[in-house]
Amino acid sequence: MSKTAKMWIVVAAVLVALGMVLFAGVMTAYDWDFTKLSTITYETNTYQVSGTFDIISIDVNTTEIEFIPTDDEDCSIVCFEAEKVKHSATVQNGTLVINTLDTRKWYDHIGISLGTPKMTVFLPQNEYNSLFIETDTGDITISEDFMFETLEIKGDTSDIKCYASVTNIIEVEVSTGNIEVGNISAGQLNLATTTGGIKISSATVKNNIDIETDTGSVKLTDISCADFIAEGDTGTISLKNVIATEKISIENDVGDIKFEGSDAAEIYFKTSTGDVAGTLLSEKIFITDTATGRISVPKTTTGGKCEIKTSTGDIEIAIENF
Repeated sequence: MSKTAKMWIVVAAVLVALGMVLFAGVMTAYDWDFTKLSTITYETNTYQVSGTFDIISIDVNTTEIEFIPTDDEDCSIVCFEAEKVKHSATVQNGTLVINTLDTRKWYDHIGISLGTPKMTVFLPQNEYNSLFIETDTGDITISEDFMFETLEIKGDTSDIKCYASVTNIIEVEVSTGNIEVGNISAGQLNLATTTGGIKISSATVKNNIDIETDTGSVKLTDISCADFIAEGDTGTISLKNVIATEKISIENDVGDIKFEGSDAAEIYFKTSTGDVAGTLLSEKIFITDTATGRISVPKTTTGGKCEIKTSTGDIEIAIENF
């Protein structure tokens, strides 16, 4: 190695050391509070809303959203928001409309933002007609204190937690976010995510549950519905105490299908390299097909049809108390 190269290595090491010392000094002065490094100014604002409404429509970007009941007669929205990215809340023809007011110039997007915008919606009623939310990266939480006729949420990297019951349909679609639904009743449940997971627990659904996912896992516990239909790629799909009065249909590629104490009048499972294993509650007429996998199913000749297809996956089924 030449003397010039060695010199530059020494200089670089000294500069790195000086940078670390300077950073430590600055953070010590800030009591190691990294939020103080943010170049974006945040503030808390409250928006009072007058007028009656039974529909809620929200269109925001990165704001987390939470719904909380209030004893007040009017609705209020408390926002922790950037100085130049605020929100508006108005009632228009019986609809509460909440939008983002972004007044930033192009150069305002250059900087460090370490804060997390958040919106808390205080609602004076427990029941509403419809709730529509469209967001990019903001997480959404809907508590069990509310009930809607329809609920629709669309997001990108948002995590969605819904504990509110819905008379008609719950429809949630996100890209990389997780979806969690629990302790609800609904007419129908449609959930879709790309790389996020889906978790449903303690749900009574009058009609169908439809689920689509790519690499995320799916887990259902204590569910009753008419039809359960799921499509996945690499994630595991697990059912525990899931009862469908009509049909359970699951198609997965390399992900496993696991179930415990679950049943339906008719069952259809299909995987490529994933295994299919679990316990049913009633006898079935089994129709199985696999290329290289092992097959172990009860030798029953009554009941509804249970068709299972795999390529290299194993099939292992048992019937409880049989």
